Amino acid sequence: MKNILVAGAGHIGAMIAELLASTGDYRVTVVDQSETALAAVPRRPNIDTLALSVTDRARLVAAMQGRYAVISAAPYSVTAAIAEAAHAAGIHYLDLTEDVATTRTVKELAQSATHALIPQCGLAPGFISIVGMDLVRRFEKLDTLRLRVGALPQFPSNALGYNLTWSTAGVINEYLQPCEAILAGKRSNVPPLEELEHFALDGVQYEAFNTSGGLGTLCETLDGKVRNLNYRTIRYPGHRDAMKLLLQDLRLGERPAVLADVLEYAIPGTRQDVVVIFVTATGLRAGRVWQESYAHSVYPQVLAGKEWTAIQTTTASSVCAVLDLLVAGRLPQKGFVRQEDIRLDEFLANRFGRAYATDAAAGKAAAVAMRAAS
Repeated sequence: MKNILVAGAGHIGAMIAELLASTGDYRVTVVDQSETALAAVPRRPNIDTLALSVTDRARLVAAMQGRYAVISAAPYSVTAAIAEAAHAAGIHYLDLTEDVATTRTVKELAQSATHALIPQCGLAPGFISIVGMDLVRRFEKLDTLRLRVGALPQFPSNALGYNLTWSTAGVINEYLQPCEAILAGKRSNVPPLEELEHFALDGVQYEAFNTSGGLGTLCETLDGKVRNLNYRTIRYPGHRDAMKLLLQDLRLGERPAVLADVLEYAIPGTRQDVVVIFVTATGLRAGRVWQESYAHSVYPQVLAGKEWTAIQTTTASSVCAVLDLLVAGRLPQKGFVRQEDIRLDEFLANRFGRAYATDAAAGKAAAVAMRAAS
């Protein structure tokens, strides 16, 4: 049984703990500075809790001793501290961060690491890079790779067309930071909230625009191998304009904590969400210009005997699948590991990764049945 430390007792951290513990293959200790958050973590024979601030380096390193790995499900602002502690403790490290600066720190630490450091193990960055690289491998010469992901309410009912299903601070950070891309063969930074586009999937209208962090390390991996590479977040039409008003015209981008407070006061959460994934690649195959696409929607699912939201399902299942592959020896055991190093077929065949392969109708039916039985 592998002993795992999960940093962060929020919605994602709690789900990671339950998924891992339910297998019987992992013993999990969840750490958080909030006693209230820890009290909400389900009590299972192989789940423990520990009150601890991840900024207390000495205590955190001590808590990591004897563990196989640590998974950071903590806010992006403290994730680098967890990576540094894992490096000092000499254990495997996985995180969910979309923060570009944090990933750079992890990459630097990996140069002298004795274990694997695997950042960006969530949805985007994370699974989206695994899908993107799977499409890339199908071409003799790649021209363009477009990655689109959105975590959305199924039933939008406000002017933003949005509900709070993810970290508010994390979303705001994605809307403020420069966005990596490859344009006409050159690596570039492009501004967030720009390059608005509209499209439809299964009869539903969406918009997409630049946000930071979703590409993970793909710009570096595909540098010199693709003419155009970009990532955009999917929202319902009108969301981008409303956020530009708040962030730029009202200058709340300079006061992100104020904006987060406003959003968390006014915008409700929901358990009725959907994750939309849309990736398209074009290039040469057998001498012809060709296009390959991946489109899939993930709805709330029942896993480990409980119903989880779509964003919980995709995020927690992804990092648990990566951990499983690491334990099975399917990933490098030392140094920096990129998401695009993971094979899509192996990921989807994994007991956790199968959550991404679940038919949308089946996933919705299982969730409805669970609600009816409760």
